[in-house]
Amino acid sequence: MSQGLRDRKKHETRKTISDVATRLFIRNGFEDVTIADIAAEAQVAKMTVTNHFPRKEDLVFDIREDFTSWPAALIRDSVFHDTRELYFEALGAEHALVGFSGPGFVRMIKESPVLTNALHEMHRERETALVDLLIRRHPEEDLAPTLAAAHLATVLRVLFQEVFDRTLEDEKAIVDELWPLAEQAFDQLEPAYGRF
Repeated sequence: MSQGLRDRKKHETRKTISDVATRLFIRNGFEDVTIADIAAEAQVAKMTVTNHFPRKEDLVFDIREDFTSWPAALIRDSVFHDTRELYFEALGAEHALVGFSGPGFVRMIKESPVLTNALHEMHRERETALVDLLIRRHPEEDLAPTLAAAHLATVLRVLFQEVFDRTLEDEKAIVDELWPLAEQAFDQLEPAYGRF
């Protein structure tokens, strides 16, 4: 079997496991579904599940790596205006990185202390990635890069939570309602973060 085919099969298996797990978690609750349940439903061995997803919560947050690295990617080669525009592109596209998912998914996370803590941890990882990047870019600065990263991470976290809350309330025009609030948040952010 070629490397390309092997990688594709591995990716398909991972996606199937994640999709099956999410469906079971939404239906039965995160705490009430076991790895054995997921393996049986996905028709794979338990070890296959844990090889792809070392922790049970990783099955829910299968975009964790993208989630935590995305804010740093927003500012890697760009100025504040570009960072802002990239956020609004993701908002307009209703991307998962800014909080979009179905009501069942949001409810599952809010009802599980394990998943709520994992989401908080992911937000902290986002901030750490931003701090590391800004300190590398501005080693001569004192506390300013850390504060700038904290400001951006906080704006992204608050806006993410707004999307989650509005999804749970089953609001239909989330993007239209959130857009002016996000503009206001980025306006307030610019003085603290803009020069970085």
